[in-house]
Amino acid sequence: MNLLQTPDVLAPSQVVSASHRLEGIVLRTPLMENPNLSQQYDCKILLKREDLQVVRSYKLRGAYNKMSQLSEEEQKRGVVCASAGNHAQGFAFACEKLGIRGKIFMPIPTPKQKVGKVQLFGKDWVEVVLTGDTFDDAYAAALEDQEESQSVFVHPFDDEQIIAGQGTVGLEILADISQQVDYLFMPIGGGGLSAGVGSYFKHLSPLTQLIGVEPAGAPSMQTAMEAGHPVSLAHVDKFVDGASVKRVGSLNFQICQQVLDEVSLVPEGKVCSTILQLYNEEAIVVEPAGALSLAALDAYREQIKGKTVVCVVSGGNNDIMRTEEIKERSLLYERLKLYFLIRFPQRAGALREFLVNILGPKDDIARFEYTKRNNRSTGPALVGIELEKPEDGEALLARMQKGGVDYQLINDDPMLFNMLV
Repeated sequence: MNLLQTPDVLAPSQVVSASHRLEGIVLRTPLMENPNLSQQYDCKILLKREDLQVVRSYKLRGAYNKMSQLSEEEQKRGVVCASAGNHAQGFAFACEKLGIRGKIFMPIPTPKQKVGKVQLFGKDWVEVVLTGDTFDDAYAAALEDQEESQSVFVHPFDDEQIIAGQGTVGLEILADISQQVDYLFMPIGGGGLSAGVGSYFKHLSPLTQLIGVEPAGAPSMQTAMEAGHPVSLAHVDKFVDGASVKRVGSLNFQICQQVLDEVSLVPEGKVCSTILQLYNEEAIVVEPAGALSLAALDAYREQIKGKTVVCVVSGGNNDIMRTEEIKERSLLYERLKLYFLIRFPQRAGALREFLVNILGPKDDIARFEYTKRNNRSTGPALVGIELEKPEDGEALLARMQKGGVDYQLINDDPMLFNMLV
C-alpha cells in the first residue's frame, strides 16, 4: 500500500500547518528517556509527556487547531462539544484564548476535578452541562443543543482538523529523536490521537511499529477492526474514563485501519498497577488513560527487547478521590487480595482456629463482615485477605481445603463480587 496515494490518511503538511497554529499555545512537551523502565524491559523507553501539557493532556492540540480556523461568522454563533473531561479542558482553554462562547456537555460521573479544571480554563467563556451516564449520552445531548442553537460542534475525535492537531504529538516526537523509533505505543479512545500520530509516522517513519492500546472493558477500535467498520458497543467499563468510548469515529477508524499495526487490550486492573508504579517509582501522576501505553508493555516484553520504544503518556488529570479504587483494582488484578464467603462452624473458637491454622504468617484480614447481621448463625461471612505475594494465595487455598473450610472465592464471580464488595 502506498500511503502517499491513500486519501484516508492525513497528509504530513496538515500536521505541519497545525503545529504552526499551535505555536505559543501548547507546550512542546518533553520526550524523556526513563532509565528504570528501560532497565525493566531491557530496551530504551522514552516517554512523550503530554501529562505535562498546559491542560494536562494532548487534547488542547486538536481543539485549538479546529477552533482557530473558524470563520468570524462561525465564531459569533459559538461552539459546543461533548467530552468525558480532557477534550472539554482543551476546548475551554481554546474558547478563552480565542474569545469564543462555548457550551460543554459532560457525563454526570465525570470526576469533579476535571469539571473544576474545565471551568478554570474556560472562565466566563464556557458553560458546563452535566448529563447522562456516559460520553455517548453527553454526545447526544450536545448534538441536540447544536441543532437548536446553530452553533459549531467541535467533535472530540472524528474531525480532520482535530486529528491533524493531535498529530502534532507525532511531529514533536520525530523532531526530538535522532534514532529510529522501533515501537510507538499510544492510547485509543475515539481514535483521534492514533489516527493523527499514526498518519504522520507512517509517512515519515514507516518502519515504526504502531501499537494502539485500549482498555479491555472498552475495546471499540479492536471491535471495529474485526468487523471492518465502527461498531457501537452495548456496554463499556467506564473506569478508564478518558478512553471508554462505545464507538470510535468513522474517519478515525478509516485511518487507523491503514496505519496501526496492532491494537492491544489492557485489563483495567493492570492500568491501576501501572498508575501506582509510575507514582511510587517515578513521581509521575497519570490518569487511567494516560497509563494505557505503558500498561501494554508487559505483553510486548520479548518483541521490544533491545529496541527503541516511545510511549505516549496522554494525560495527568487524575482525581485523588479515586486513589482507593485504583489501589483496590490493582490488588485484585495482581491477586494480592482475595475475597471469600466463608461459613464458619457455629461453635466457640471457630474463628480463632481459622486465624491460627489457616492464615499464613504474612496474610492479613483486610475486611470481615457477616452477610446477615441480625442472624449471624445462619449466614456466611465476607472475608477479604491481603497477601504479600500472589503465590501465597495458592497456599492459602490449599490450607482452606485441607482444613475443611466451607468457602467460596468470589473474585472471579463478577455478579456476586460486585454485589458484595
